[in-house]
Amino acid sequence: MGRAVAELAARDADVEIAAGFDVVHMRSNRFPIYDDPREFDGQADVIVDSSSPSILDGLLYLAYERKMPLVLCTTGYSTQQLEAVKEASATVPILRSGNMSLGVNLLAELVKRVAAALGEGFDVEIVERHHNRKADAPSGTALLLADAAASALPYESEYVTARADRRAPRDIHEIGISSVRGGTIVGEHEVVFAGHDEVITLKHSAFSRDVFAVGALKAAKFLAGVKSPGLYSMSDALGV
Repeated sequence: MGRAVAELAARDADVEIAAGFDVVHMRSNRFPIYDDPREFDGQADVIVDSSSPSILDGLLYLAYERKMPLVLCTTGYSTQQLEAVKEASATVPILRSGNMSLGVNLLAELVKRVAAALGEGFDVEIVERHHNRKADAPSGTALLLADAAASALPYESEYVTARADRRAPRDIHEIGISSVRGGTIVGEHEVVFAGHDEVITLKHSAFSRDVFAVGALKAAKFLAGVKSPGLYSMSDALGV
């Protein structure tokens, strides 16, 4: 993902990469790469992260100390880390999204509209598929879509990610999330609204990481122009 962002940025006249961060000691002849964000002492308009939750502390330190806006494309954060992001957003602008794809974020808006229109009459199930190297499950995108549906439903939803140990009918308030891991699947997400004798399915498929990199650069351009601290989303960047 980081390499995809760098390649797209190299072809964008409005973007210049000041530096990179990589804990596995990668090198580049186009810009310096540091093992730790705290080592960077240059200037930049915005930080874009698409790495691992383990680097969050260094990124928040850099954003806070240098007052640099921060785009977080990484998923799998703990509850404590999400609280730290929320606290930091009181000082600097931070945009966090479980998926940077423009299509996925449009899908989330569609999910809200469908959930609001259907209400209690349809069960909501989400199926997400990713490559066999993805560490977290369910995916951040699946949770983003579940949140979108839950925000529009007339009841408090319960996210259910495993049913193997249950012997009971599906509760009306559940949002089921199923995860598939295999091969080189970049990312597929289906949101199923299942009613009596009819089913509505909304689906998004990503065929390369470029779709996420395009969204990350759009988010970076948006956040670089934001002056007010706060926690922003891709909906803000897209104006939807």
